[in-house]
Amino acid sequence: MSGGHFITFAYGSNMPTARLRERCPSAQPIGVAELHGYELRWHKESKDGSGKCDIVQTGQPGASVFGVLYEIANGEKDALDKAEGLGSGYAETEIEVHRGAERLTVKAYIATAIDPTLKPCAWYRALAVAGAKEHGLPANYITRLEAVPTDQDPDQKRHEKNMALIGEVRA
Repeated sequence: MSGGHFITFAYGSNMPTARLRERCPSAQPIGVAELHGYELRWHKESKDGSGKCDIVQTGQPGASVFGVLYEIANGEKDALDKAEGLGSGYAETEIEVHRGAERLTVKAYIATAIDPTLKPCAWYRALAVAGAKEHGLPANYITRLEAVPTDQDPDQKRHEKNMALIGEVRA
């Protein structure tokens, strides 16, 4: 972590700048990156019983996950860890991502508690899709995100709060 900042790879609901800045006000997007040899899965067990995003190493040719690189002040690391559930559902790792021809080693969160039968809430998928659109991820990747089946959140206030972050985007 040089210069008082670290770089994290956001690949799910943290991709929208507004969402991540709620958690880490210093967060600055510094580009789109691709993580080769991984798949995006929505199987991380959440406290609310829904599925959240995870990156899973497959080693399969052509497998990749797109996401957004954010530079965040070191002083906000604890807030991000708490929001991500570090130690209770997610672990932190360092991964190598590609930003164009450049290779960077960055921080990311990977699920430690999974259930392949879970689906994300509609608002959670909508946040991921909104972030992908905001940062210009490939159209075919956005289409794959939009096709993920969802469940409706029984907590309507939480649904509305999260949907308000992305304005006109609807699940």
